[in-house]
Amino acid sequence: MKKTFLAISSAGPNRDSSKDTREQPFWDDHAKFIDQLVDDGLILMGGPLVDEGGALLVFNAEDENEAGRGQAAQEDRLREAQATQGLEEPSAGGEAAEAAP
Repeated sequence: MKKTFLAISSAGPNRDSSKDTREQPFWDDHAKFIDQLVDDGLILMGGPLVDEGGALLVFNAEDENEAGRGQAAQEDRLREAQATQGLEEPSAGGEAAEAAP
């Protein structure tokens, strides 16, 4: 049976705090990837943390490892894209925690 997990991510070192979330580099790639995780049923909902530059995601997963795989895959894709432009690697995306019933 799947469980609900919450994950809070923080902004990486390449975040430009003078720009809105959708104006950040690689936004379109990120949005496509997250949309696919929603379509796959792994992410139930989520959105940006306006003051922090990170995000809150609600996962529907068998366990913490499955929830974390979605975050790890996003970081891998971002790392590859940033390497082509000589940018710093993204910071750790955050931790998944099981939501209280």
